[in-house]
Amino acid sequence: MMLVTGGAGFIGSNLAAALAAQGHDVAVCDRLRSGDKWRNIAKIDLRDVVAPEQLDDWLAINGDSVATIFHMGAISSTTETDADLILETNFRLSRRLWEWCARNGRRLIYASSAATYGGGEAGFEDDTSAEHLARLRPLNAYGWSKQLFDRWAVHQAHTSERPPQWVGLKFFNVYGPNEYHKGGMQSVVAQKYGLAAAGEPVTLFRSHRQGVADGGQLRDFIYVADCVKVMLWLLDNPKVSGIFNLGTGKARSFADLATALFAAVGKPARLAYVDMPPAIRPNYQYFTEARMERLRALGYTQPFTSLEDGIRDYVQRHLSQPDRYR
Repeated sequence: MMLVTGGAGFIGSNLAAALAAQGHDVAVCDRLRSGDKWRNIAKIDLRDVVAPEQLDDWLAINGDSVATIFHMGAISSTTETDADLILETNFRLSRRLWEWCARNGRRLIYASSAATYGGGEAGFEDDTSAEHLARLRPLNAYGWSKQLFDRWAVHQAHTSERPPQWVGLKFFNVYGPNEYHKGGMQSVVAQKYGLAAAGEPVTLFRSHRQGVADGGQLRDFIYVADCVKVMLWLLDNPKVSGIFNLGTGKARSFADLATALFAAVGKPARLAYVDMPPAIRPNYQYFTEARMERLRALGYTQPFTSLEDGIRDYVQRHLSQPDRYR
């Protein structure tokens, strides 16, 4: 059985669906609350759905049937201010799952984040040396919690108390289906789709940095389907362990994204710019780009979806459909 924590969330539900489609038994651990998040997993043939507070007891009873844990669950909001809650969810739970996998000889693939790189002053190289990790300066509590666990995992990996396969994935800017429940944390594609489809101007932030054009801020946008492909590849390659970037390796501008969105809905591009809120200007990232050489060197050869193709697929197969859920 495959256990996917955060399995009703954005990346987790896409992964759970792909695992089930391959014929794996899949259990999901997540908190559904009162919104439409449950719809992300409504069409998946699941063996179980577990509440996070029940997970330890569930593993004690069902652990013998679990082969791999995909730990996608986290408080992923970069604006969450309750650092104690973030630590409990993103660090301490991750440690317990690592320790359980190490004791029981199970594999662990977990979600780290490009937020660990902070402003990018130390670059975006997924070097796991203690010296490099110590140079990273996350800009918020979410990024710090992910960095804290990455450093702990690297330390543990040099002991005998480690899972037979362990992988941390530093997801960059992921977009795609099943992010509808995320509100203000949805990708720009999802947030701006309605405006573009109506032929209205899409607003982007003005640049407040000399030499960077309005809308010229750069991100490594990756389609969620590509993230799933990498995780399925890791499942097929149990000898691969470590912490790896997961982006396309090619930064694109927000203006490129908006233009691709208009093309996908068949409307002329109409871009407008608004001032960036003063509160976020000091910590705003003007550039992110994953270095993907390490994963490629270990044998991952599949191409990544271009921004234009990914947005077109997302719009035509999901955002524009009455039933957007899988």
